[in-house]
Amino acid sequence: MDTKELLKKVRKIEIKTRRLSDHVFGGEYHSTFKGRGMTFSEVRQYQFGDDVRAIDWNVTARYNEPFVKVFEEERELTLMLVVDVSGSEFFGTTHQFKRDLMTELAATLSFSALQNNDKVGLLLFSDQVELFIPPKKGRSHILRIIRELLEFQPQRQQTDISAALAFLSGILKKKAIVFLLSDFMHEGYEKNLRIAAKKHDLTGIRIYDKMEASLPHLGIVPMVDSETQKVRYINTGSKKVREHYARNYQERAAHFRQLFKLNGAGTVECSMEDNYVKKLLGYFKMRL
Repeated sequence: MDTKELLKKVRKIEIKTRRLSDHVFGGEYHSTFKGRGMTFSEVRQYQFGDDVRAIDWNVTARYNEPFVKVFEEERELTLMLVVDVSGSEFFGTTHQFKRDLMTELAATLSFSALQNNDKVGLLLFSDQVELFIPPKKGRSHILRIIRELLEFQPQRQQTDISAALAFLSGILKKKAIVFLLSDFMHEGYEKNLRIAAKKHDLTGIRIYDKMEASLPHLGIVPMVDSETQKVRYINTGSKKVREHYARNYQERAAHFRQLFKLNGAGTVECSMEDNYVKKLLGYFKMRL
């Protein structure tokens, strides 16, 4: 992708996702993800209905009339986007790949964080950490994140969610809002997910294509594993093979939901045909 085409794509993503974050998600994001606590701002005269527990007795005694302490939310937070860029994300039977949808979701969340003056960081992973951009504020920083999401070419094709979560737990010392975007076709990440969920406000966003859920009846067909590039001939005419495939797929999806729920983490499941705006809004409102 040449520079001109890349900048055009970045601008297109910015216009679409920033509009969503400004007019739809900004307030929901702010309400869903609270600050670290309340910090003292000022004192003012007592007004009817004020909580008497907020009275500043020292100032009240000095002026011989009641004054209350005013607190503000200590808002500054860190949003960390952990995005799967393995081979399976370059799949899609609609007008885009799973990775394209992940890019839009990540950009929307990034601009929502920007609107609330939060830091945003990015971690791209395959079966290793491919790229880490430390959390930072500012529009230019968000645009850099979008550029990387659009054009980054991973060195490896396979997936290791556990390695990404282990790196995250080691690099982020303070609690952060973490969105993990993947198709979650990988297993064996239970231990590091438990550690990350205890430390951070973790949400898993599972992106999937409905065509992945079952095999069509096409007879014997060659299938290429997008991560290992191995070719296998599958007899899709066999009912037993189709049922085994569908059952395995459903078990993996159920494992994702159960594992995140067990560890107190949130989940969003979004197919390539779903309206991700409705999915995210529904998730934010559910958490309020």
